[in-house]
Amino acid sequence: MKSYPKILSVQDISCVGQCSLTVALPILSACGVETCILPSAVLSNHTAFENFTCHDLTDDIPEISETWQKENIQFDAFYTGYLGSIREIAYVQEIFRKHGTADALTFVDPAMADNGRFYSGFGQSYADAMKPLCFGADVMLPNLTEACLLTDTPYRETYDEDYISDILLKMHESGAKRIILTGIGYTPDTTGVVISDRNQMQYYQHRKLPRSCHGTGDVYASAFVGAYLHGKSAEESARISADFTLKCIENTIDDPSHWYGVKFETALPELIHQFA
Repeated sequence: MKSYPKILSVQDISCVGQCSLTVALPILSACGVETCILPSAVLSNHTAFENFTCHDLTDDIPEISETWQKENIQFDAFYTGYLGSIREIAYVQEIFRKHGTADALTFVDPAMADNGRFYSGFGQSYADAMKPLCFGADVMLPNLTEACLLTDTPYRETYDEDYISDILLKMHESGAKRIILTGIGYTPDTTGVVISDRNQMQYYQHRKLPRSCHGTGDVYASAFVGAYLHGKSAEESARISADFTLKCIENTIDDPSHWYGVKFETALPELIHQFA
C-alpha cells in the first residue's frame, strides 16, 4: 500500500448528525489518507430526527463512474457504509472492478441493522444482496446484528464465546477474509471488538459506557480503515479505533443536548497523535 493512499468512501451524506460521510471524510483525512467520496444519498439530517428529507443519488452513480473512466481515475482502497438500495450494492461492486488499482483493498461496513433489528427500509432481501459484497471484501466490519443477518443466525442479547465463534466460522466459510466484529461484550460492564482471520481470533475488550450514541459505528469503522491504511496491523487498528470511539463518547456523555451524535472532532488530536 502506498504511503499516501487514495480511498473512495461510498455512503450517504447526512448534512446534520455526525454520521456517514460527514464522519468518514474528516477521520480518514486525519489519518493521512486522501479521501474521495461517492454519496449514495443526501439527507437533511439522519433518520433519528423526527423530520428529515432524503434525495436518493442511485441514478447518478453510473454517470459518475463513466466520467471517472474517461479521466482514468483509480483508487487504492474502497470503504462502503450505508447504501440505500440493492441497486447501489450492484453499482458498488462494479465500481470496485472498474476503478481499483491492481492491489486495491476493500472495506465493507454492512450498515443495515443494530440491536436485533433492521434499519428502516431494509429487510432480509437487502441482507442477502449484501452477502457477496461483505464476504468478498478484504475486511468486513459488521456489528453482531448484521453478522447474525448475514449468517442466518438467531440474534441473542446475551451470549458466550462459543456463540460468537460459530458466527465467525460461518462468515469465514462463506468467504470472509478478515472480520472486525464490533460491540461484543461478555459481561454487562464491558464491550469490545473481535478481530478474526481464518487462522486466528483476537479480542480487544474495554469498559462499556452507560450511554449509547448515534454514529459511533461510522466513527469506529472510519478510524479503523484510516489506521489500517496508515500501516497499522488489524489488531492495532482495532485498538486505536475502539479507544478513539470510547473517547468520543466520553467527550459527549455529559451533554444531553448533543443526543444526535458524538463530538468526534474534540478527540481528533488524540487520533492524529497515534500516527506521529
